[in-house]
Amino acid sequence: MPDSAPARNVIGTVLQSCSTDPMTGFYRDGSCHTGPEDRGTHTVCAVMTDAFLSFTRSRGNDLSTPRPEYNFPGLEAGDRWCLCASRWKEAADADVAPPVVLEATDEKTLEIVAKDRLVDHAVASSD
Repeated sequence: MPDSAPARNVIGTVLQSCSTDPMTGFYRDGSCHTGPEDRGTHTVCAVMTDAFLSFTRSRGNDLSTPRPEYNFPGLEAGDRWCLCASRWKEAADADVAPPVVLEATDEKTLEIVAKDRLVDHAVASSD
């Protein structure tokens, strides 16, 4: 993380972990925090669904296929993953947005997606 201040989530509290199995986040540390290197703004902690995985594959970003050369296991429905905020918004516009874990979604997301839209797709932070 670029600075020492704890990252905040979209509900104004300290950002929680999204997933360590599979390990997610732009920095591959389990968190959806961001920094200047993250040009895709990978800040939305989402629970993958088959509908979303199919949608993102159709848009040229196959998240289902394992890519060992990138240490990427491939995702399946139920996995949590830090998505690009713009891709999540695109999926929401197409009515296939995956559920969002608000406590693990970085506040930077609010620059791209309205808070009420995220709240409408919220799930509990723990399964």
